[in-house]
Amino acid sequence: MSDATWDRLEGSVDEATGKGKSALGDLTGDDQTQAEGQKDQAVGEAKQGIAGIKDKVDDVVKNLTDR
Repeated sequence: MSDATWDRLEGSVDEATGKGKSALGDLTGDDQTQAEGQKDQAVGEAKQGIAGIKDKVDDVVKNLTDR
């Protein structure tokens, strides 16, 4: 599995976990759990963004080496 694919997978898991924590925090009135959920979502989005950048870098390198 490529680094980008792994980052994308981890990012999706982090986002889903974060959404669950955030919802639980909302339901229980637990501000800390809600904040942790929001942080997890942000980390997941960042990991997915990094995966996209890695894909673009790989494409550029491949195009340069194919010439």
